[in-house]
Amino acid sequence: MIALLQRVSSARVDIEGQTVGAIDRGLLVLVCAEPADTPTTAARLVDKVLKLRVFADEAGKMNRSVVDVGGGLLVVSQFTLAADTRGGNRPSFTGAAPPAQGQALYEEVLRCARARHPVVASGRFGADMQVHLVNDGPVTIPLRFEA
Repeated sequence: MIALLQRVSSARVDIEGQTVGAIDRGLLVLVCAEPADTPTTAARLVDKVLKLRVFADEAGKMNRSVVDVGGGLLVVSQFTLAADTRGGNRPSFTGAAPPAQGQALYEEVLRCARARHPVVASGRFGADMQVHLVNDGPVTIPLRFEA
């Protein structure tokens, strides 16, 4: 499973001009399932996201998690994180899970996150989404979990 975390001051997802998910301070989590991923992989990802210390403490060091600061999570599916650009100028996305599996694993990430964290918003799997964010720092962290 591939994820890209962005520490944000605010973020939202719009679909056809309507906001479907929004948070204030927290993490925008872009998620891509891969064919070997399982619900266990999704749970491990959520565990890492909630514990990752990317927010500043009183001394200005990144020493606090999204849980510690009471921040939100905005979880958005993004199969393009699996892009393979080695073979030319047009990316291949064959490394992403097939749509049905990708959707099931995305929904598992959301289920796990909502069970463990009070503020979880989301996009909509497979939709044409416009993601708006104010990247705080900027801080952007790539994560990869093997099944």
